[in-house]
Amino acid sequence: MLGIMPTHEALRRAQERGLDLVEVNPKADPPVCKILDFGKYKYDEKKKAREAKRKQSVVEIKEIKLRPKTDDHDLQFKTRAALRFIEAGHKVKFTVRFRGREITHPEKAQEQLDWIVQQCDELANVEVRPVMEQRTMTLLMAPKPAVMQKVAQARAAAEKARQKALQEGRAAPALNEQDEALRKLEEQLDEEDDDEDDDEEGS
Repeated sequence: MLGIMPTHEALRRAQERGLDLVEVNPKADPPVCKILDFGKYKYDEKKKAREAKRKQSVVEIKEIKLRPKTDDHDLQFKTRAALRFIEAGHKVKFTVRFRGREITHPEKAQEQLDWIVQQCDELANVEVRPVMEQRTMTLLMAPKPAVMQKVAQARAAAEKARQKALQEGRAAPALNEQDEALRKLEEQLDEEDDDEDDDEEGS
């Protein structure tokens, strides 16, 4: 703390030390400045921002598409996929698409979504109840707080392991296995949706 002084005096002191005069709070009266190495300061700020970004929880919305005629086996597979997404801390949006005369039986889609809600009840809460929008019915489910707490703990442990590996000069762990498994699961769901569309066009 050097106290209040004219700008030229502060600049002279910074130059004598081979450092920079940096304004850190221009709105204060008088403005607050620090004498420091500006290059190192910028580097540290970027590093802090990267660390904060890595630690923050990113909640994605994963979409799972259904049809009123989706059979029980496919419905079970898609529900298991949804549970895996929820366990990983993601929200899941179920979209039931109606084609042609299917629109006259929305109760079939409602039954499917009610069954899904029951299956996911332990891990997720209904964030947006099933609603009809044009030719689709959607439902949004979000992980319960206890699930999000587990996800945060797992991420913190993974980050700790990564930091330890870097400190010991070892290679940081590769892409999170769970993330890779979820990516493959999404691809599988996309393929199933494409197959279902092909079946519909061919029928």
